[in-house]
Amino acid sequence: MGAYSFLSVQASILGPGLNAQIGSSAGSAKEGISVEMEEDKTTVTTGADGSIMTSLRASMTGRVIVRLLKTSPINAVLMNGLNFQRISAANWGQNVIVVSDTARGDVVSGRQMSFVRFPNNSWAEEGNVIEWSYVGIVNEWMGAGIPDLTNP
Repeated sequence: MGAYSFLSVQASILGPGLNAQIGSSAGSAKEGISVEMEEDKTTVTTGADGSIMTSLRASMTGRVIVRLLKTSPINAVLMNGLNFQRISAANWGQNVIVVSDTARGDVVSGRQMSFVRFPNNSWAEEGNVIEWSYVGIVNEWMGAGIPDLTNP
């Protein structure tokens, strides 16, 4: 079965005015990084006689959510990137996000990723988690649990 550790997760975001490591070395919150597809891959249509037709949807639109501790210096890097990119449509939706688990072989690749919004923030008795959401075209491969020994 193998083992899992967030310490094996490497992630990065690269785009206009932005280049940051957002994986295990970024001051990540316990909730880490998640990937969600925006649409189902299939639709089932039922005919009058009870037969069905399935339709395969081509959409690969997905969401990547990166959760950082309030004290992570990467929050400032991401905010600067968001502010730079929103100045011009030429900069918008050009981010590439790659998340990989070197011990398990999992890889997520996001392209044409854009910031969803400014993250929610608060100042309270205890520091909070800052969530950065991106949407774009997402491809995901689950590894077989075979470690990448070339990248310790």
